[in-house]
Formats: sequence, C-alpha cells, structure tokens
Amino acid sequence: MHNAKFIVPNAFTSINFLLGVASICCSAGLFEIKNEYHVVMGAHFIIFCALLDKLDGFAARAFNASSEFGAQFDSLADLIAFGLAPAFMIMFAYKDILPDWYESHKLALFAGAAVYMVCAAMRLAKYNAMDNDSYPDYFSGMPSTFAGIVNALVVILLCKYKFFDSCPDILYIPLVIMLITSVLMVSPLFLAKLKKRKSNIINAIQVINIAGAYIAGFAMILPEYLMALVLIYFIIGFAHGIITRNKITAKEP
Repeated sequence: MHNAKFIVPNAFTSINFLLGVASICCSAGLFEIKNEYHVVMGAHFIIFCALLDKLDGFAARAFNASSEFGAQFDSLADLIAFGLAPAFMIMFAYKDILPDWYESHKLALFAGAAVYMVCAAMRLAKYNAMDNDSYPDYFSGMPSTFAGIVNALVVILLCKYKFFDSCPDILYIPLVIMLITSVLMVSPLFLAKLKKRKSNIINAIQVINIAGAYIAGFAMILPEYLMALVLIYFIIGFAHGIITRNKITAKEP
C-alpha cells in the first residue's frame, strides 16, 4: 500500500503521454474527423496534455508522492506531448491544408521541426537539472508546456478563421512561431511562475483565469481567450523577469 499513493500522479502522466501520441496520430490523419481538419483535433489534444500536466504535479504534492521516477516519467511524457506532437502538428498542418506549398518547402519545414524538437528536449533536460532548485519562483526560459500551447492555439486559430485561404502572405507564420518558441525555450530569460501572491486581487484573478482556461481548454472553445491569457502572461512574466534579472541571479546558489 505504500506505493499506492504514486498511482494517481503517474496515471495523469500516463494519460498525458498517450494523449501526446494521440495528437501525433490525429495530426497525421489516422483518425477520422468529420467537418474538421485533422490537425485541429491534434492541437486540442496538445492543450489537453498541458492541462493534465499541471494536474499530475498537483496530485503528486497532494498525495506526497513526488519521486525521481515520477519526474523522469513526466519529462518523457512532456517530450512527446510538447516536443514531438507540436512539431508533427505543424508539418501535417501544411501537408493537410497546403499540400503544394508543403511539397515545395518540405526541407524548411523538417529543419524547423527538428530545431523545435531538439530545443524542447534541451529545455526539459535543463528543467530537471536546474530549475527546481535554483529558481523556485521563476522558469529559466519558456516551459515546453507553454511552447506546445502556443503552437497548438496558432494552428487552431488560423484554421478557424481560414487565414491560409484568404491571406497567402502569412503562410510562414506557423513555422516562424515554432522557431520563436524554440529559441525562447532555451533562452536565458526568466518567466515568473504562477504562484500565490501577497495581493488577494491578483490571487483571485489568477484563480478565475486558470479555472476559465481549464473550462475552455477541455470544452474546446474560446481559443481566442486562451491565446489572450497566454500572451498576457508572457508579456507580464518575461517583462518582470527582465526587470528583476539581477535580483534573481543574485540569489543563485
């Protein structure tokens, strides 16, 4: 019974892992999706993974079930869900929606996807090796979870508003955003974590928006709201990290 407490957090991680695999399969067109691009459902699976990724950490703390095995298992699941799945989603988005453009830019797409996957792997290794101990209140670089969310939301929004059909000049946008998130994952920038603050107003805003994100994410609605939340968090969080960088690094052990 001693090991029973590890079942819940590892179950969340297992689901996260399988949803990442499902995202890749869905983006590749292995599942039949009526009246929808395959990659859109693949993108939603990545968002599901991001929401569940936070729950396995919460469950581990609630059950006092944190372990080295759990940390390594979580990283492997994250590599699939936020490293491989978004890269394949972007490539298959072009292949599914713009087959001619895909054929003429296949090498560039593969190179961009390769850079993203390598950066995600490096980010996860960096997190395991350093972030938990050195900077308890900050992420060093963009977490792979948020990189996956950003790329998933970009695909969902571009498909929803049919930008690929009406705006041929923006065909590079998903590839460019994937490369930007790649750089941010391995960058030395600090991003403030979502944690309890001294201000009750800020805490209330955080709780409401987190709850709203879970509802919108699992219901597969309001991608505009989710993207706005992510962008606001990045702008405020990275700006705070830049302004207080000297103070943050002064505390480094």
